[in-house]
Amino acid sequence: MPSAPPTTSGRSRPLIFVLCWLCLLADGYDLMSYGATLPGLIGRPPLALTPVEAGHIGSLALVGMLVGSLVAGTLTDRVGRRRIFISSVAIFSLGMLLTSFASTPDTFLAARILTCFGVGGLLPTAVALATEFASPRTRSRTLALVLTGPPTGMVLAAAAAAWLVPTHGARPVYALAGAFLLLLPVLWLRLPESPAYLLARGRATEAAEVAVVHGLETPAPPATPTARTTVRTLLTPGMLGATLLIWATTFFSLLTVFGITTWLPQVMTQAGYGLGSSIRFLLVYCVGAVLGTVVAGRLADRVGPKPLVVVGYACAVAALLLIALRPPSAVLLVLVLVAGFGGFGTQNILNDFIARFYPPAVRATGLGWALGVGRLGGIVGPTFGAWVITQSAPLTATSLAFAATAALGGLVMLLVPKAVEARAATSAPDADPAASAVRPA
Repeated sequence: MPSAPPTTSGRSRPLIFVLCWLCLLADGYDLMSYGATLPGLIGRPPLALTPVEAGHIGSLALVGMLVGSLVAGTLTDRVGRRRIFISSVAIFSLGMLLTSFASTPDTFLAARILTCFGVGGLLPTAVALATEFASPRTRSRTLALVLTGPPTGMVLAAAAAAWLVPTHGARPVYALAGAFLLLLPVLWLRLPESPAYLLARGRATEAAEVAVVHGLETPAPPATPTARTTVRTLLTPGMLGATLLIWATTFFSLLTVFGITTWLPQVMTQAGYGLGSSIRFLLVYCVGAVLGTVVAGRLADRVGPKPLVVVGYACAVAALLLIALRPPSAVLLVLVLVAGFGGFGTQNILNDFIARFYPPAVRATGLGWALGVGRLGGIVGPTFGAWVITQSAPLTATSLAFAATAALGGLVMLLVPKAVEARAATSAPDADPAASAVRPA
Protein backbone atom coordinates (compact mmCIF):
# COMPACT_ATOMS: atom_id res chain seq x y z
CA MET A 1 0.00 0.00 0.00
CA PRO A 2 1.66 3.29 -1.02
CA SER A 3 2.13 6.27 1.25
CA ALA A 4 -0.37 9.08 1.12
CA PRO A 5 0.23 11.66 -1.61
CA PRO A 6 2.28 14.74 -0.70
CA THR A 7 0.64 17.89 0.58
CA THR A 8 1.98 21.25 1.74
CA SER A 9 5.04 20.68 3.95
CA GLY A 10 4.23 20.37 7.64
CA ARG A 11 0.58 21.39 7.37
CA SER A 12 -0.83 17.89 7.18
CA ARG A 13 0.78 16.78 10.44
CA PRO A 14 -2.16 17.96 12.61
CA LEU A 15 -4.46 15.97 10.34
CA ILE A 16 -2.55 12.81 11.29
CA PHE A 17 -3.26 13.48 14.96
CA VAL A 18 -6.92 14.23 14.24
CA LEU A 19 -7.31 10.98 12.29
CA CYS A 20 -5.60 9.00 15.04
CA TRP A 21 -7.87 10.67 17.61
CA LEU A 22 -11.06 10.00 15.65
CA CYS A 23 -10.18 6.34 15.12
CA LEU A 24 -9.24 5.91 18.77
CA LEU A 25 -12.56 7.54 19.66
CA ALA A 26 -14.25 4.86 17.57
CA ASP A 27 -12.04 2.28 19.28
CA GLY A 28 -13.13 3.48 22.74
CA TYR A 29 -16.79 3.65 21.77
CA ASP A 30 -16.76 0.08 20.50
CA LEU A 31 -14.92 -1.20 23.54
CA MET A 32 -17.13 0.54 26.10
CA SER A 33 -20.41 -0.32 24.40
CA TYR A 34 -20.53 -3.75 26.03
CA GLY A 35 -20.20 -2.56 29.62
CA ALA A 36 -22.50 0.39 28.96
CA THR A 37 -25.27 -1.80 27.52
CA LEU A 38 -24.84 -4.69 29.97
CA PRO A 39 -27.75 -3.68 32.23
CA GLY A 40 -29.95 -3.87 29.11
CA LEU A 41 -28.64 -7.33 28.18
CA ILE A 42 -28.78 -9.17 31.54
CA GLY A 43 -32.19 -10.73 31.99
CA ARG A 44 -33.68 -8.74 29.10
CA PRO A 45 -34.59 -9.82 25.56
CA PRO A 46 -33.33 -10.68 23.02
CA LEU A 47 -30.30 -12.24 24.75
CA ALA A 48 -31.49 -12.42 28.40
CA LEU A 49 -27.96 -13.06 29.66
CA THR A 50 -27.18 -14.21 33.18
CA PRO A 51 -24.38 -12.41 35.07
CA VAL A 52 -22.12 -15.45 34.61
CA GLU A 53 -22.78 -15.54 30.85
CA ALA A 54 -22.16 -11.81 30.64
CA GLY A 55 -18.81 -12.18 32.41
CA HIS A 56 -17.75 -15.01 30.11
CA ILE A 57 -18.73 -13.05 27.00
CA GLY A 58 -16.81 -10.02 28.25
CA SER A 59 -13.70 -12.11 28.87
CA LEU A 60 -13.90 -14.26 25.73
CA ALA A 61 -14.44 -11.22 23.52
CA LEU A 62 -11.23 -9.77 24.92
CA VAL A 63 -9.39 -12.83 23.66
CA GLY A 64 -9.99 -11.27 20.25
CA MET A 65 -8.36 -8.08 21.51
CA LEU A 66 -5.39 -10.05 22.83
CA VAL A 67 -4.91 -11.72 19.45
CA GLY A 68 -5.38 -8.41 17.65
CA SER A 69 -2.73 -6.72 19.81
CA LEU A 70 -0.23 -9.53 19.29
CA VAL A 71 -0.87 -9.71 15.55
CA ALA A 72 -0.53 -5.95 15.19
CA GLY A 73 2.53 -5.87 17.42
CA THR A 74 4.17 -8.57 15.35
CA LEU A 75 3.17 -7.37 11.87
CA THR A 76 3.07 -3.58 12.14
CA ASP A 77 6.83 -3.12 11.97
CA ARG A 78 6.94 -5.65 9.11
CA VAL A 79 4.05 -4.80 6.78
CA GLY A 80 3.57 -1.13 7.64
CA ARG A 81 1.71 0.86 10.26
CA ARG A 82 -0.67 2.45 7.74
CA ARG A 83 -1.94 -0.90 6.49
CA ILE A 84 -2.57 -2.27 9.99
CA PHE A 85 -4.23 0.99 11.07
CA ILE A 86 -6.76 1.05 8.23
CA SER A 87 -7.48 -2.68 8.48
CA SER A 88 -8.16 -2.41 12.22
CA VAL A 89 -10.70 0.39 11.74
CA ALA A 90 -12.50 -1.59 9.02
CA ILE A 91 -12.64 -4.75 11.15
CA PHE A 92 -13.99 -3.25 14.37
CA SER A 93 -16.55 -1.07 12.56
CA LEU A 94 -17.89 -4.08 10.68
CA GLY A 95 -17.90 -6.08 13.91
CA MET A 96 -20.08 -3.49 15.61
CA LEU A 97 -22.62 -3.59 12.80
CA LEU A 98 -22.78 -7.38 13.04
CA THR A 99 -23.19 -7.12 16.83
CA SER A 100 -26.28 -4.96 16.38
CA PHE A 101 -27.95 -7.78 14.40
CA ALA A 102 -26.95 -10.65 16.74
CA SER A 103 -29.97 -12.58 18.02
CA THR A 104 -28.32 -15.31 20.12
CA PRO A 105 -25.54 -15.25 22.73
CA ASP A 106 -23.27 -17.23 20.39
CA THR A 107 -23.62 -14.88 17.43
CA PHE A 108 -23.30 -11.91 19.78
CA LEU A 109 -20.06 -13.34 21.16
CA ALA A 110 -18.66 -14.01 17.68
CA ALA A 111 -19.37 -10.44 16.61
CA ARG A 112 -17.79 -9.08 19.80
CA ILE A 113 -14.66 -11.18 19.22
CA LEU A 114 -14.35 -9.74 15.70
CA THR A 115 -14.85 -6.21 17.04
CA CYS A 116 -12.26 -6.64 19.77
CA PHE A 117 -9.76 -8.13 17.30
CA GLY A 118 -9.86 -4.87 15.37
CA VAL A 119 -9.76 -2.79 18.55
CA GLY A 120 -6.67 -4.66 19.72
CA GLY A 121 -4.80 -3.88 16.53
CA LEU A 122 -5.42 -0.14 16.41
CA LEU A 123 -4.03 1.32 19.62
CA PRO A 124 -0.35 0.27 19.34
CA THR A 125 -0.28 1.37 15.71
CA ALA A 126 -1.93 4.73 16.38
CA VAL A 127 0.39 5.44 19.31
CA ALA A 128 3.46 4.55 17.25
CA LEU A 129 2.36 6.87 14.42
CA ALA A 130 1.42 9.77 16.69
CA THR A 131 4.69 9.46 18.61
CA GLU A 132 6.74 9.48 15.42
CA PHE A 133 5.05 12.52 13.87
CA ALA A 134 4.88 14.58 17.09
CA SER A 135 7.42 17.28 17.89
CA PRO A 136 9.98 16.03 20.45
CA ARG A 137 9.35 19.11 22.64
CA THR A 138 5.64 18.42 22.99
CA ARG A 139 5.52 14.68 22.35
CA SER A 140 3.85 13.64 25.61
CA ARG A 141 1.33 16.47 25.37
CA THR A 142 0.45 15.60 21.78
CA LEU A 143 0.19 11.90 22.52
CA ALA A 144 -1.94 12.60 25.58
CA LEU A 145 -4.38 14.61 23.46
CA VAL A 146 -4.50 11.79 20.90
CA LEU A 147 -5.06 9.31 23.73
CA THR A 148 -8.12 11.21 24.92
CA GLY A 149 -9.77 9.53 21.93
CA PRO A 150 -10.57 6.20 23.66
CA PRO A 151 -12.06 7.66 26.86
CA THR A 152 -13.95 10.27 24.82
CA GLY A 153 -15.41 7.45 22.74
CA MET A 154 -16.28 5.67 25.96
CA VAL A 155 -18.05 8.78 27.22
CA LEU A 156 -20.08 8.80 23.99
CA ALA A 157 -20.88 5.09 24.35
CA ALA A 158 -22.02 5.58 27.95
CA ALA A 159 -24.10 8.62 26.97
CA ALA A 160 -25.66 6.77 24.02
CA ALA A 161 -26.46 3.80 26.26
CA ALA A 162 -27.96 5.99 28.99
CA TRP A 163 -30.17 7.62 26.36
CA LEU A 164 -31.12 4.59 24.23
CA VAL A 165 -31.02 1.44 26.38
CA PRO A 166 -33.92 2.28 28.75
CA THR A 167 -36.32 2.89 25.85
CA HIS A 168 -34.86 1.21 22.74
CA GLY A 169 -32.60 -1.54 24.06
CA ALA A 170 -28.94 -2.19 23.29
CA ARG A 171 -29.03 -2.70 19.50
CA PRO A 172 -29.01 0.99 18.47
CA VAL A 173 -25.89 1.65 20.56
CA TYR A 174 -23.96 -0.91 18.48
CA ALA A 175 -25.53 0.12 15.18
CA LEU A 176 -24.38 3.74 15.60
CA ALA A 177 -20.78 2.58 15.34
CA GLY A 178 -21.33 1.72 11.68
CA ALA A 179 -20.84 5.42 10.93
CA PHE A 180 -17.13 4.97 11.61
CA LEU A 181 -16.85 3.12 8.29
CA LEU A 182 -17.05 6.57 6.68
CA LEU A 183 -13.52 7.24 7.95
CA LEU A 184 -11.99 4.59 5.70
CA PRO A 185 -11.78 6.65 2.46
CA VAL A 186 -10.22 9.56 4.34
CA LEU A 187 -7.65 7.27 5.95
CA TRP A 188 -6.79 5.73 2.59
CA LEU A 189 -6.14 9.13 1.02
CA ARG A 190 -4.61 11.11 3.87
CA LEU A 191 -2.80 8.82 6.32
CA PRO A 192 0.94 8.58 5.57
CA GLU A 193 3.22 5.65 6.20
CA SER A 194 5.75 5.76 9.02
CA PRO A 195 9.19 7.07 7.93
CA ALA A 196 10.82 4.73 10.49
CA TYR A 197 9.09 1.75 8.88
CA LEU A 198 10.05 2.86 5.36
CA LEU A 199 13.65 3.39 6.41
CA ALA A 200 13.82 0.01 8.14
CA ARG A 201 12.60 -1.62 4.93
CA GLY A 202 15.31 0.08 2.88
CA ARG A 203 12.94 2.62 1.28
CA ALA A 204 15.04 5.66 2.21
CA THR A 205 13.78 7.87 -0.63
CA GLU A 206 10.14 7.38 0.38
CA ALA A 207 11.02 7.94 4.03
CA ALA A 208 12.73 11.23 3.21
CA GLU A 209 9.75 12.31 1.09
CA VAL A 210 7.26 11.64 3.89
CA ALA A 211 9.52 13.48 6.35
CA VAL A 212 9.78 16.56 4.11
CA VAL A 213 6.05 16.62 3.39
CA HIS A 214 5.17 16.53 7.09
CA GLY A 215 7.87 18.85 8.36
CA LEU A 216 9.99 16.19 10.09
CA GLU A 217 13.74 15.90 10.22
CA THR A 218 14.94 13.83 7.29
CA PRO A 219 15.76 10.40 8.74
CA ALA A 220 19.30 9.12 8.29
CA PRO A 221 19.61 5.67 6.71
CA PRO A 222 21.01 2.99 9.03
CA ALA A 223 24.73 2.31 8.77
CA THR A 224 24.03 -1.41 8.47
CA PRO A 225 21.05 -3.34 7.08
CA THR A 226 18.20 -3.55 9.55
CA ALA A 227 16.92 -7.00 10.39
CA ARG A 228 13.25 -7.71 10.77
CA THR A 229 11.79 -6.78 14.12
CA THR A 230 10.51 -9.65 16.27
CA VAL A 231 9.45 -10.05 19.86
CA ARG A 232 12.92 -11.53 20.53
CA THR A 233 14.25 -7.99 20.25
CA LEU A 234 12.29 -7.08 23.38
CA LEU A 235 13.83 -9.98 25.26
CA THR A 236 17.50 -9.22 24.59
CA PRO A 237 19.91 -8.83 27.54
CA GLY A 238 19.39 -5.52 29.27
CA MET A 239 15.82 -5.22 27.97
CA LEU A 240 14.34 -8.48 29.25
CA GLY A 241 13.74 -7.45 32.86
CA ALA A 242 12.17 -4.13 31.93
CA THR A 243 9.97 -5.78 29.31
CA LEU A 244 8.63 -8.34 31.78
CA LEU A 245 7.90 -5.61 34.35
CA ILE A 246 6.10 -3.53 31.71
CA TRP A 247 4.04 -6.54 30.75
CA ALA A 248 3.10 -7.14 34.42
CA THR A 249 2.13 -3.48 34.85
CA THR A 250 -0.15 -3.53 31.82
CA PHE A 251 -1.66 -6.80 33.06
CA PHE A 252 -2.80 -5.27 36.36
CA SER A 253 -3.77 -1.99 34.70
CA LEU A 254 -6.03 -3.56 32.10
CA LEU A 255 -7.47 -6.04 34.59
CA THR A 256 -8.57 -3.08 36.69
CA VAL A 257 -9.84 -0.97 33.79
CA PHE A 258 -11.82 -3.73 32.07
CA GLY A 259 -13.15 -5.12 35.32
CA ILE A 260 -14.49 -1.72 36.38
CA THR A 261 -15.81 -0.59 33.00
CA THR A 262 -17.58 -3.91 32.41
CA TRP A 263 -19.32 -4.09 35.77
CA LEU A 264 -19.67 -0.54 37.11
CA PRO A 265 -23.22 0.04 35.72
CA GLN A 266 -24.41 -3.37 36.92
CA VAL A 267 -22.88 -2.89 40.37
CA MET A 268 -24.59 0.49 40.70
CA THR A 269 -27.88 -1.07 39.61
CA GLN A 270 -27.51 -3.70 42.35
CA ALA A 271 -26.71 -0.87 44.79
CA GLY A 272 -30.18 0.55 44.16
CA TYR A 273 -29.65 3.13 41.41
CA GLY A 274 -31.93 3.24 38.35
CA LEU A 275 -30.84 1.93 34.96
CA GLY A 276 -30.07 5.35 33.46
CA SER A 277 -28.34 6.59 36.62
CA SER A 278 -26.21 3.45 36.84
CA ILE A 279 -24.93 3.93 33.30
CA ARG A 280 -24.15 7.59 34.07
CA PHE A 281 -21.64 6.47 36.69
CA LEU A 282 -19.71 4.86 33.84
CA LEU A 283 -19.92 8.12 31.91
CA VAL A 284 -18.41 9.96 34.91
CA TYR A 285 -15.61 7.36 35.14
CA CYS A 286 -14.76 7.95 31.47
CA VAL A 287 -14.85 11.74 31.89
CA GLY A 288 -12.31 11.28 34.67
CA ALA A 289 -10.15 9.27 32.26
CA VAL A 290 -10.22 12.11 29.71
CA LEU A 291 -9.26 14.67 32.35
CA GLY A 292 -6.52 12.43 33.74
CA THR A 293 -5.04 11.87 30.30
CA VAL A 294 -4.93 15.59 29.47
CA VAL A 295 -3.52 16.70 32.81
CA ALA A 296 -0.92 13.93 33.01
CA GLY A 297 0.08 14.48 29.37
CA ARG A 298 0.88 18.12 30.00
CA LEU A 299 2.96 17.25 33.06
CA ALA A 300 4.72 14.31 31.39
CA ASP A 301 6.70 16.61 29.08
CA ARG A 302 8.24 18.13 32.24
CA VAL A 303 8.73 15.22 34.62
CA GLY A 304 8.36 12.17 32.37
CA PRO A 305 5.41 9.77 32.32
CA LYS A 306 6.63 7.22 34.89
CA PRO A 307 6.01 9.31 38.07
CA LEU A 308 2.57 10.20 36.77
CA VAL A 309 1.68 6.54 36.23
CA VAL A 310 2.61 5.77 39.85
CA VAL A 311 0.69 8.77 41.20
CA GLY A 312 -2.29 7.84 39.04
CA TYR A 313 -2.38 4.35 40.51
CA ALA A 314 -2.25 5.85 44.01
CA CYS A 315 -5.21 8.13 43.23
CA ALA A 316 -7.23 5.21 41.87
CA VAL A 317 -6.48 3.06 44.92
CA ALA A 318 -7.48 5.83 47.34
CA ALA A 319 -10.71 6.57 45.46
CA LEU A 320 -11.73 2.91 45.29
CA LEU A 321 -11.04 2.37 49.00
CA LEU A 322 -13.28 5.34 49.83
CA ILE A 323 -16.00 4.08 47.46
CA ALA A 324 -16.01 0.85 49.50
CA LEU A 325 -17.32 2.91 52.44
CA ARG A 326 -20.49 3.68 50.42
CA PRO A 327 -20.50 7.47 50.80
CA PRO A 328 -23.45 9.73 49.79
CA SER A 329 -24.25 9.92 46.07
CA ALA A 330 -22.60 13.30 45.46
CA VAL A 331 -19.34 12.15 47.06
CA LEU A 332 -19.60 8.83 45.24
CA LEU A 333 -19.73 10.62 41.88
CA VAL A 334 -16.57 12.57 42.71
CA LEU A 335 -14.77 9.41 43.79
CA VAL A 336 -15.78 7.60 40.60
CA LEU A 337 -14.41 10.58 38.65
CA VAL A 338 -11.10 10.34 40.55
CA ALA A 339 -10.98 6.57 40.00
CA GLY A 340 -11.28 7.16 36.25
CA PHE A 341 -8.79 10.04 36.46
CA GLY A 342 -6.18 7.86 38.15
CA GLY A 343 -7.01 4.40 36.82
CA PHE A 344 -8.01 4.74 33.19
CA GLY A 345 -6.02 7.93 32.67
CA THR A 346 -2.99 6.08 34.06
CA GLN A 347 -3.29 3.41 31.34
CA ASN A 348 -3.07 6.10 28.65
CA ILE A 349 0.05 7.63 30.21
CA LEU A 350 1.49 4.12 30.57
CA ASN A 351 1.11 3.80 26.79
CA ASP A 352 3.11 7.03 26.46
CA PHE A 353 5.82 5.62 28.73
CA ILE A 354 6.09 2.40 26.72
CA ALA A 355 6.18 4.25 23.38
CA ARG A 356 9.05 6.41 24.65
CA PHE A 357 10.83 3.53 26.37
CA TYR A 358 11.54 1.42 23.28
CA PRO A 359 13.68 2.55 20.30
CA PRO A 360 11.70 3.63 17.17
CA ALA A 361 12.44 0.45 15.20
CA VAL A 362 10.71 -1.70 17.84
CA ARG A 363 8.23 0.85 19.21
CA ALA A 364 5.07 -0.65 17.69
CA THR A 365 6.25 -4.17 18.49
CA GLY A 366 7.03 -3.22 22.09
CA LEU A 367 3.72 -1.46 22.63
CA GLY A 368 1.74 -4.13 20.78
CA TRP A 369 3.17 -6.95 22.88
CA ALA A 370 2.84 -5.00 26.13
CA LEU A 371 -0.83 -4.39 25.37
CA GLY A 372 -1.22 -7.95 24.11
CA VAL A 373 0.07 -9.45 27.34
CA GLY A 374 -1.85 -6.81 29.26
CA ARG A 375 -5.01 -8.00 27.52
CA LEU A 376 -4.68 -11.17 29.56
CA GLY A 377 -5.52 -8.94 32.50
CA GLY A 378 -8.37 -7.49 30.47
CA ILE A 379 -9.64 -11.02 29.87
CA VAL A 380 -9.45 -11.86 33.57
CA GLY A 381 -11.11 -8.59 34.64
CA PRO A 382 -14.74 -9.23 33.55
CA THR A 383 -14.77 -12.81 34.87
CA PHE A 384 -13.11 -11.72 38.11
CA GLY A 385 -15.71 -8.95 38.41
CA ALA A 386 -18.54 -11.43 37.76
CA TRP A 387 -17.35 -13.43 40.75
CA VAL A 388 -16.86 -10.37 42.96
CA ILE A 389 -20.37 -8.98 42.42
CA THR A 390 -21.90 -12.25 43.63
CA GLN A 391 -20.46 -11.53 47.10
CA SER A 392 -22.44 -9.76 49.79
CA ALA A 393 -22.31 -5.96 49.47
CA PRO A 394 -21.19 -6.03 45.81
CA LEU A 395 -20.26 -2.31 45.70
CA THR A 396 -17.88 -2.68 48.64
CA ALA A 397 -16.47 -6.00 47.41
CA THR A 398 -15.90 -4.68 43.89
CA SER A 399 -14.20 -1.52 45.10
CA LEU A 400 -11.84 -3.39 47.41
CA ALA A 401 -11.00 -6.02 44.79
CA PHE A 402 -10.03 -3.52 42.11
CA ALA A 403 -8.24 -1.27 44.60
CA ALA A 404 -5.99 -4.28 45.24
CA THR A 405 -5.26 -4.86 41.53
CA ALA A 406 -4.54 -1.14 41.00
CA ALA A 407 -2.14 -1.19 43.96
CA LEU A 408 -0.28 -4.16 42.47
CA GLY A 409 0.07 -2.27 39.18
CA GLY A 410 1.56 0.74 40.97
CA LEU A 411 4.02 -1.38 42.93
CA VAL A 412 5.28 -3.13 39.80
CA MET A 413 5.60 0.19 37.96
CA LEU A 414 7.95 1.45 40.66
CA LEU A 415 10.39 -1.30 39.63
CA VAL A 416 10.41 -0.44 35.90
CA PRO A 417 13.58 1.45 34.87
CA LYS A 418 13.20 4.88 33.31
CA ALA A 419 15.14 4.04 30.14
CA VAL A 420 16.39 1.20 27.97
CA GLU A 421 19.90 0.12 28.92
CA ALA A 422 22.48 1.18 26.36
CA ARG A 423 23.48 -2.33 25.40
CA ALA A 424 19.86 -3.31 24.84
CA ALA A 425 19.19 -0.33 22.61
CA THR A 426 22.37 -0.59 20.60
CA SER A 427 23.12 -4.29 20.41
CA ALA A 428 19.68 -5.57 19.42
CA PRO A 429 19.86 -6.65 15.79
CA ASP A 430 16.56 -4.99 15.02
CA ALA A 431 17.22 -1.61 16.58
CA ASP A 432 17.36 1.57 14.56
CA PRO A 433 21.03 2.68 14.87
CA ALA A 434 20.06 6.29 14.21
CA ALA A 435 17.78 6.33 17.23
CA SER A 436 19.27 3.79 19.60
CA ALA A 437 20.64 6.18 22.18
CA VAL A 438 19.30 5.85 25.66
CA ARG A 439 16.34 8.19 26.03
CA PRO A 440 14.69 9.11 29.32
CA ALA A 441 11.13 7.83 29.63
